[in-house]
Amino acid sequence: MPASTHLLSVSNHDRDRAGLRYVYPVVSRRAGGVSIGINLNPNNACNWACIYCQVPMLTRGGPPPLDISLLEAELNHMLDDVLLGDFMQREVPDGARRLMDIAFSGNGEPTGAPEFADAVALVVRVMQTRPLQGVKLRLITNGSLLHRPSVQQGIQMLGKIDGEVWFKVDAVDENSVLAINGVNQKEGAVLQRLRLCAALAPTWVQTCMMAIDGTPPTEAQLQKYLDLLQEVRDELRGVLLYGLARPSMQPGASRLTALSSAWMHELGERINALGLPVKVSP
Repeated sequence: MPASTHLLSVSNHDRDRAGLRYVYPVVSRRAGGVSIGINLNPNNACNWACIYCQVPMLTRGGPPPLDISLLEAELNHMLDDVLLGDFMQREVPDGARRLMDIAFSGNGEPTGAPEFADAVALVVRVMQTRPLQGVKLRLITNGSLLHRPSVQQGIQMLGKIDGEVWFKVDAVDENSVLAINGVNQKEGAVLQRLRLCAALAPTWVQTCMMAIDGTPPTEAQLQKYLDLLQEVRDELRGVLLYGLARPSMQPGASRLTALSSAWMHELGERINALGLPVKVSP
């Protein structure tokens, strides 16, 4: 790969940086180093429309058909560069030069791909040919498609190699979910899907908190969220609580502001008091 003008950073997760269709590298503050992303939605389509999403020209829908051979070639190419080439020195700032995970994430909901389970099987197979001790396989998901047998199959495969799911829960009450994630979702649905996911693979809840129109979440909204975590605390690995690090590319971007570090850590303490480990990234 050609040398980059700018090093990777937590504030820029450009999926096109590597010039590949499905595979892209980022520095992830939640992962704590380099993450190799798998983008099954190169058409920028998602079944949700989160107000804070950094994907430009986001559209509603699902991904195009997956070229599994191209995905395999790109993943091998990226791993060669990271493990055998000069990628870390060329692209990554000091302090982040460690490969932490391979993550299904990208520009839309990855489980929306009909070939999701096949893609997981491929990545597992490629990982098993490399010296990747300590490198996790992760799925970052909104959890909305857990009812699909193929999605359950893919998550179960991930769980068998000690992978992880990061399950998005930004809010629980229906009005907040509609305002933040752009979908109608019954309050009980997320609990059901979250429990199913946690039974298939180690699962963390990931939550983005922000102020909308200058107003942070209300105490009533936070309590519903905390009540949900209380319900499933014994089934989860923990909570990844984070704030706005990159600008939204959605129409409502101007309505958003970051919450203070103190506010975020105070919520983190309330989550921890439930008996759940929490990692706070303001």
